[in-house]
Amino acid sequence: MQTVKESLGTDTAAYLQGYLREKDPDNPDQVYPAIIVVPGGSYTHIPEQQSETLAMAFANLGYQAFYLRYSFVDEKQPLHPAPLVELARVVSRLRKNAADWLVDPDRIAIAGFSVGGHVAALYNDYWHSEWLAGQAGVAADTMQPQAILLGYPVISPKLGFPVKEGMLAQWTDDPDAIAADEHVGEDNAPTFIWTTADDPLVPSANSLAYANALSQVKVPFELHVFRHGPHGLALANHLTAWKRDANQPHVAHWLKLAEEWLNTTL
Repeated sequence: MQTVKESLGTDTAAYLQGYLREKDPDNPDQVYPAIIVVPGGSYTHIPEQQSETLAMAFANLGYQAFYLRYSFVDEKQPLHPAPLVELARVVSRLRKNAADWLVDPDRIAIAGFSVGGHVAALYNDYWHSEWLAGQAGVAADTMQPQAILLGYPVISPKLGFPVKEGMLAQWTDDPDAIAADEHVGEDNAPTFIWTTADDPLVPSANSLAYANALSQVKVPFELHVFRHGPHGLALANHLTAWKRDANQPHVAHWLKLAEEWLNTTL
């Protein structure tokens, strides 16, 4: 396996980390679907070990797997739309480097978790926008995702997160613009969503609102609401459990469900 790490520009601390299958001498034309993990971390940090574990889980399923270290609030305020701009550069770069990285440019998925899910959901809404292509400095036709996965996502600041006073002002000066459920349209990619009904930090209402918005415009989606589990479950198994209750064998089925869904979507 080959690893790559690339800066996303001189104007940002963001970077792309990748875990890539190498060329098979017996099948030199083989290319693979790609997935970009956008981790959580409340826009203040990302858990890099968890990010790598998530990316490797998808690599083990046959994907060219990456994670995005996007900008944080202590680096840029208001933060948005910087993470969307960085994600646009990543999607475009995967297509630019498709031959070298053995990526199928027609099968690129984005998997966002927690506030990373917020980034992914907003990107799903805005990927076709001229303003985003302009700010990212990439061609609009290189930005399209074919599938979106959202794990316990933040969707809108109107739905229970953030709760800390002053945090929203660090995110944006236009809260309506980052209410992802309010900007869903027919151009959104098919979307897989999972959450837990009793998530104590990011209410499951976020996932329900986004699924409802997709339903209204007839964008294909799949939604799984598991009965119990704390926030930040990641793989929901021993590899990513940050406390005993974060090891949830039932919830851990989300990865197999997502794999099956991706196999029929990409």
